[in-house]
Amino acid sequence: MLLADDLSTEFSNECAATKKLLERLPEDKLSFKPHSKSMSLGRLATHLAELPRWGKTIMQNDGYDMSKLDRSRKPLELGSRREILDLLEKNEASFTENVRGKEDGMMLARWKLQMGDKVLFDLPRVVALRRMVLGHTIHHRGQLTVYLRLNDVPLPGLYGSTADEG
Repeated sequence: MLLADDLSTEFSNECAATKKLLERLPEDKLSFKPHSKSMSLGRLATHLAELPRWGKTIMQNDGYDMSKLDRSRKPLELGSRREILDLLEKNEASFTENVRGKEDGMMLARWKLQMGDKVLFDLPRVVALRRMVLGHTIHHRGQLTVYLRLNDVPLPGLYGSTADEG
């Protein structure tokens, strides 16, 4: 099996877990922040839905320079559960379209993330995808479980049962 297909399958499983959480977003709490330095619940959920876009960026380029980001642009924060789920679905499809079926040579080619002249990492493309999409998603999904718990939202099982669901 191709590396890309293994990664796509793993990504699809992680997206299913993310959807379980996003389906429980309390729309009346999207502005909730557990701390003044934290993202709002709505921004965090939107960010989770945005992350799969990196699949296209990583597959269609040899790298990315973070210094070229427009820092004046306000981060996207969608206003409803449906909008967030729709964005995740759209970006999940794009990830799969851009990754599935790609040859191992392309997946093992180097991909570089930098900030101007400073190289943040230079890794095989498959590792960049794992780090920038899967690992990043799992990290923020963990944050989202805390936000939901603080709002008394019952948590679904992601890798097994929870205190809310046996």
